[in-house]
Amino acid sequence: MAYNGMFVPADQDPRQEDHPVGELATYRSYLSFFRRTLEVKCRDLTPEQLAIRSVPPSTMSLLGMVRHLAAVEQNWLVRCLQGRPEEPRLYDKLTANDNDFDLAVGTQECVDEAWQAFHRWVAAFDAHLDDLPESELGATRTAPRGDDTVTVREVLVHLIEEYARHMGHADLLRETIDGRTGL
Repeated sequence: MAYNGMFVPADQDPRQEDHPVGELATYRSYLSFFRRTLEVKCRDLTPEQLAIRSVPPSTMSLLGMVRHLAAVEQNWLVRCLQGRPEEPRLYDKLTANDNDFDLAVGTQECVDEAWQAFHRWVAAFDAHLDDLPESELGATRTAPRGDDTVTVREVLVHLIEEYARHMGHADLLRETIDGRTGL
């Protein structure tokens, strides 16, 4: 059921828009909005529903997306912004397959672990940003692959892009699961 084009009634939507002041606050506001959107799109689903795959041969599922975005947060925070490229990646690729999605199985244990990882890395990333002066947005860091540099600004824009792209996927996955639509 859509509520005037929204996924939830306006008075129950945890994604209340704010009016950020400043560049860093704007990036953080958009990032927070998309993080909450992921949680809203996964709300009220069973572990089995969260693990439903999209169109074969894709292994994408909402649960896989939670795992993937936790790994994205961890990767960019630890390996890039904190400068620790030797740190192992969350859900490190043990095979040629994308384990973020492939190993997302419809069990309560997998769901709990995925959300714990997601919330842990979101909180760590936010704590890092809490200590970041806006004047550091143009500072360069070594990209996670180690073959290029990026600015802190580029990292934040990349994260927003990553979430925005996947929220389109989440819309389609959720509609396939139970017909629910809306922003």
